[in-house]
Amino acid sequence: MTKRIPVSEDRWKQLGRIKEAGQTYDELLGVLLQAFNKRKLALAAQSARKGEGKWHRLEDM
Repeated sequence: MTKRIPVSEDRWKQLGRIKEAGQTYDELLGVLLQAFNKRKLALAAQSARKGEGKWHRLEDM
């Protein structure tokens, strides 16, 4: 399935600068999403280590 995602000219240029030769924009978006998810998980782990947030013990579930 092919979809069109409207982006500004500036954003298109930014994406073009980080896209590797031979890499599709679909692959680039996959890499960016993977990096985003890793960062999100790292921040959640950091918060958990600090005792922040609402966390439950697995034994209590």
